[in-house]
Amino acid sequence: MTASTTIETAAERLATAQRILVLGCSGSGKSTLSLRLSDMLGLPYVSLDREVFWMPGWQRRPRGEALARLEAVVARDRWIMDGTSPGTLPLRLPRTDLVVWTRPPRCVSLQGVLSRWLKFRGRTRPEMADGCPERVTREFLYYVWNFERTESPEIEAWLAKHPSVPVIVLRSRREADRLAVATGRAVAARIPARAPG
Repeated sequence: MTASTTIETAAERLATAQRILVLGCSGSGKSTLSLRLSDMLGLPYVSLDREVFWMPGWQRRPRGEALARLEAVVARDRWIMDGTSPGTLPLRLPRTDLVVWTRPPRCVSLQGVLSRWLKFRGRTRPEMADGCPERVTREFLYYVWNFERTESPEIEAWLAKHPSVPVIVLRSRREADRLAVATGRAVAARIPARAPG
């Protein structure tokens, strides 16, 4: 896999990045971090679940239509993109300035999924397509539990094919918070001080 960068180096890169890709297992905190960075950096937030993959009633968007939508999003000048989908990384990575991979232990992701379900039960969370109320199925829990075995090798393989794209791997919510705080400092340092008066 591409060697990961440090939190401090990633924060400096984030302060000037135009296109950021946030990957991770469901429940790992990638949407929370994406929204936080979007606000901090003034980058348009893109949820792949909402804008590309899902339609109301938990219906998958037809593949051709989903790819066309994804291509249009990727072509934009500025974005922070929240979504893993390893099979679409060849389309996204060449346009990416920095990858943020939220990669905590699976128990953390499972806890995130269950707490999210309790919070939004019966309602659609903001980063999901309209008409897709929060749900937890056995298949979904299996996906989360086995993410490292089934999804991460493909992510690592695609990242290795794009070694010029820096990657920051975050192993805990504390590290994600540290990255956000460091990014805020890096952004503030780039804002010229106003003259008194």
